[in-house]
Amino acid sequence: MDNRPQWGTRLGFILAAVGSAVGLGNIWRFPAVAYENGGGAFFIPYLFALLTAGIPLLVLEFTMGHKYKGSAPLSYARMNKKAEWIGWWQVAVSFVISTYYAVIIAWAMSYSVFALNLKWGDDPSGFLFGEYLQLAEAPGQFGGIVPGVFLPLILVWVIALGILFKGVKKGIEVANKIFIPALVILFFIIVVRALTLDGAMDGLNAFFKPNWETISSGKVWVAAYGQIFFSLSIAFAIMITYSSYLPKKTDITNNAFITGFGNSAFELLAGIGVFAALGFMAAQQGVPVSEVVTAGVGLAFVVFPQIINEFPAFNQFFGFLFFGCLVLAGLSSLISIVETFVAGVQDKFKISRTMSVAIGGGLSALISILFATKGGLYFLDAADYFINNFGVALSGLVQVVAVAWFMKELNNLKDHANSISDIMLHGWWKICLGVITPVVLGYMMFDNIKTNLTENYEGYPTSFLLYTGWSVAIGAIIVGVLLSLVKWEKGKLDMPTDKEVSQ
Repeated sequence: MDNRPQWGTRLGFILAAVGSAVGLGNIWRFPAVAYENGGGAFFIPYLFALLTAGIPLLVLEFTMGHKYKGSAPLSYARMNKKAEWIGWWQVAVSFVISTYYAVIIAWAMSYSVFALNLKWGDDPSGFLFGEYLQLAEAPGQFGGIVPGVFLPLILVWVIALGILFKGVKKGIEVANKIFIPALVILFFIIVVRALTLDGAMDGLNAFFKPNWETISSGKVWVAAYGQIFFSLSIAFAIMITYSSYLPKKTDITNNAFITGFGNSAFELLAGIGVFAALGFMAAQQGVPVSEVVTAGVGLAFVVFPQIINEFPAFNQFFGFLFFGCLVLAGLSSLISIVETFVAGVQDKFKISRTMSVAIGGGLSALISILFATKGGLYFLDAADYFINNFGVALSGLVQVVAVAWFMKELNNLKDHANSISDIMLHGWWKICLGVITPVVLGYMMFDNIKTNLTENYEGYPTSFLLYTGWSVAIGAIIVGVLLSLVKWEKGKLDMPTDKEVSQ
């Protein structure tokens, strides 16, 4: 009898899956990627990528988790013992991401308080890198812990681990039922306000105006696949873990479509809000929108404070809302990321959930202090770049190639999904996963490796990148292989019985 915990409701699972997918990247990455790759024209390759890679991969991971009823390592091991290391590799990738992702949420938490009196002043850039982060002079320097980052970081981990200690139904599900509706409502308020600002229409015109010439560029299509891939929490071990808590009767393909389109809808909403605000900023400064477009940390913690400063009324209120949204989006994703290694450790080493959260989450929290030092931003930037490009993207490529080409499991997984779903999978699903996705991801990896072997990321010193970037990405693979060598408890790899008991 399998006593694996279960979601209380289908809505609970969908909100958790959407909560994992909707993260900081939706708000600060997607708008700029769309703008730089053809504006309105970008939505054609973006939609194509969603339908040929995003949703098919979600269906694959939902089906694996549901069929094999285990964390990513256990699901892979039950499918084929030789593939277990892929699951542990993805868990290791999630572990690395959790250590620095929590710090970015801590920044957002600080800034939601700073917004109440616009503490960043007239020079948000100088405030962020100087007064707040106290950024070290050169990459590789630690320079001591920054209290303004460390204290909210403790609060982030208290909230995240507190929710995880509560379990799947009473912790993760309840939290997402609060976080996701709150996030959508608060962000919608921001978008509505941004649309009423002077210059907002100029911003939207810049965002949506199609540049049809870009459609013929291969790089634009690769950018679309990259955005879909990194946005949907694919190959993080998250969706396999979450779907392993689904009851026997569930609609896998429908869930995948809802999750995929729900994530994209929020990205579109974010794009509208961000570019309406950027249009306002451009109008205030008397410059074209193209001169104020940025992404990532710069957009969230430099440009948006500048925009908030210019708001005609309720500056503090909208500043608090914006950074509050970043906190909610970040927390829902962090919880899902940590759950991957909590579930993996619990399955493999037969320890209680409480112990697994304490060990896995505690270790991640401890390591995250590195990113709360004065040199933390440099460490974070390098680790994030390499673990995403040579961890998430590469493990995703290995995953589809292993499942589709070597283990030839697509037919078995298709039959399982079709037996419980309303939307039937046909040949298109196998073509997407067996041909289109491996080709696109393969090209992305080839291009990434070529680029990083010929030039240093952001011009960082080679020695710095070796131990903060390359070693982290390669180390995740090594950890995956080593953990797969540990033997399972006798009978653990047997498929669970049909009788399921929720916990």
